Amino acid sequence: MSMTKVEAALGMVQAMADAIKELGSVPSGHLYARVMGHMSLENYTAIIGVLIKAGLVEMDSSHLLRWVG
Repeated sequence: MSMTKVEAALGMVQAMADAIKELGSVPSGHLYARVMGHMSLENYTAIIGVLIKAGLVEMDSSHLLRWVG
């Protein structure tokens, strides 16, 4: 992966983290609906997975994303 692609991927992760942090909590489907014109569902799911594994975001059984930073 080229450095430009890595930078773009990191930028998407940062933007998603910032959006969830600003909102505090948001239904995952609502958030995806806002970004679906900019990324695939696969990429969205991967980004949310990264944020969850990093301990920055939690997702409950109803798919509510909550910033825990």
